[in-house]
Amino acid sequence: LIEIDGVRVLTDPVWNERTSPLSWAGPQRWYTPLISIGDLPTIDAILISHDHYDHLDLPSIQALNDGEQIFVVPLGVGAHLEYWGVASNQIVELDWWEIHTMGDVTLTCAPARHASGRMMLDYNQTLWAGYALQGPEHNVFFSGDTGLFTGMTTIGEQLGPFDLALIE
Repeated sequence: LIEIDGVRVLTDPVWNERTSPLSWAGPQRWYTPLISIGDLPTIDAILISHDHYDHLDLPSIQALNDGEQIFVVPLGVGAHLEYWGVASNQIVELDWWEIHTMGDVTLTCAPARHASGRMMLDYNQTLWAGYALQGPEHNVFFSGDTGLFTGMTTIGEQLGPFDLALIE
């Protein structure tokens, strides 16, 4: 949960017990979430970095989808959300370097080096990304699930400096 210059965003929310297509198999969470979904403050936007199960969790998305906030996702990921019942007018799909504005905060979809897909047949059919949030007073970078790569220098040069960098 990031609060920057009056805007609250949640990144890659996973409250489910397992990150898997199966409720009874797959990696289990290491610890209980520090806050329940019901106790979260009002959220303006939910940022999704890519569509792997440990970053895009169906039960969490459905629990968070109250029709009030937007979901900001990389190209192609919006189809998952629409299929799960998120209204299309709540979904903002961005390509790398595209911008979306929320109040006084500018959100830029940043390149990342990773992969995507929820099953073996859809490998790399959707984009993966990080995000820079630039407000009038603060500047935050959320890398998503990227590995280090030379593009991070460009991100820093074009969107930084950052007050806070959340790097996987």
